[in-house]
Amino acid sequence: MPSLHLGPVTIDFPAVQAALSGYSDWPMRVIAKRLGAPYTLCEVMLDQFVVNVTKGNRARRFLHVSDEEHPCGAQLMGSAAEPFVPAALKLVERGFDVIDINFGCPVKKMLSRHRGGYLLCEPEVAIDITARVRDALPPHVPLTVKMRRGMDDSPQSREDFFRIFDGAFRSGVAAITVHGRTVRQRYEGRASWEFLREVKQHAGDRTVLGSGDLFAAQDCLDMMAQTGVDGVTVARGAIGNPWIFREVRALAAGQVLPPPGLAEQREVIAEHYSLAEEVYGPERGCYRMRKFGIKYARLHPEHEQVRNAFAAAKDRQEWWAALERWY
Repeated sequence: MPSLHLGPVTIDFPAVQAALSGYSDWPMRVIAKRLGAPYTLCEVMLDQFVVNVTKGNRARRFLHVSDEEHPCGAQLMGSAAEPFVPAALKLVERGFDVIDINFGCPVKKMLSRHRGGYLLCEPEVAIDITARVRDALPPHVPLTVKMRRGMDDSPQSREDFFRIFDGAFRSGVAAITVHGRTVRQRYEGRASWEFLREVKQHAGDRTVLGSGDLFAAQDCLDMMAQTGVDGVTVARGAIGNPWIFREVRALAAGQVLPPPGLAEQREVIAEHYSLAEEVYGPERGCYRMRKFGIKYARLHPEHEQVRNAFAAAKDRQEWWAALERWY
């Protein structure tokens, strides 16, 4: 597979880990990287939060980038251009290699505050944000954008999408990721890969990444083959299954890897827990890992019982007891 280029940043394989709100923190990104993800994005952060957080545990948890992660991107979300610029510059100072702007979040709370996917209805604001951030960033730091295919399926939404899409590229963004669902769809129904194909044909040699319904290694290769996008961003399909990055690399080389056995699953889950405990502490680390344990359990033959055991763990001892029993 060809390398993926985000401006001056070269990514050696075109299947990367998406920004996942509430999930793609430092431990998840490190695990994905160790299992073949060539590039990861941190969970989305509000511009004002980044500007105001200074030190202590919150800064350490959200703004931490380790040496083995590079290249690593930071995703920002907000409602106006002014706070975006200092937030983006602060993330560059903290070591992130790429800044990504979220114009796709479908969460009602964010939409009501004119953030995320809401800005697909405000082309001028969205384009102004990308232009100002691009002008402020150092030349060696790429700016990318994440979009959905519109607020809904109306002709106006389609027009607004392409207006923002073309305007962002004119502003100097290096790549745009397009999720094949509308904001109104949230995560229901199928993502439109047909729309992704249309967008890539419209984009020409401009870099477009696809997103939506990537739950297995074959899905990633199929999306690239069927739509022509330059790369794919794996989102929900990577939660509890970081092996997907190793598997898609192998599949692209003509090899089919068997799914990880229980021994390897145990090793990776234990490693993930240790990283979470390192950054969050023993009490919060256990709480944080519950939702990951629920997702990891899907690969276990007794997935319902394993899911329930992880969900019920109240402390480190109970978590490790569940791991010992089921793996």
